[in-house]
Amino acid sequence: MQETDLHYPADACPFCGIAAAYPVKDSGLWNKKEELQDAIPSDEECNVEKTSPSSFLVMRTKDVVAFLDILPMTGGHLLVTTRNHKVKVADMEAQESREIGFWLPLLARTVAKVTGVSDYNIVQNNGARAAQVVPHVHFHIIPRPATMPEIKSKSWTMFGRGQRDDLDDEEGAQIAGQMRQVLRKEIEKLGKSSPKL
Repeated sequence: MQETDLHYPADACPFCGIAAAYPVKDSGLWNKKEELQDAIPSDEECNVEKTSPSSFLVMRTKDVVAFLDILPMTGGHLLVTTRNHKVKVADMEAQESREIGFWLPLLARTVAKVTGVSDYNIVQNNGARAAQVVPHVHFHIIPRPATMPEIKSKSWTMFGRGQRDDLDDEEGAQIAGQMRQVLRKEIEKLGKSSPKL
């Protein structure tokens, strides 16, 4: 292992902290639409102070957790992570891969509807040299609004911190609440049963 691939243990990982703060019963979330709805916590369950720094949860299952980035590149910047501590995509188990693949389109539609922005990036970095800041597998869903911010290079900052600002607790709670509401509707649109594994 190269020095740049070293990572901190799961008990120090902020994403593992968020996952631990929002446990889920193992209900086999691939069987019925009602069980998929269980992946979306109620507003009462989503106390932003469950973690430090605050977290803004959108959904959680036994394998996947989605929450707002606390240093968003744009409003509605969402992270989709493995629940268990895996550093790189190559470390993921088949079940985790299938479940992330199932949720990414639903969450991308959710982000687009809540932000009103139909263009977005889905970005995933592996390792420090690839700009992975938190060494825990996570996918970014980053809305790309029509108006460009003033950036010296006149292009979007894709990796690293760039021109990111802290997410305000009130705004984060509001956006995450809207995303949970829209995601519930996206699940309702699914066929009578969800994909079988």
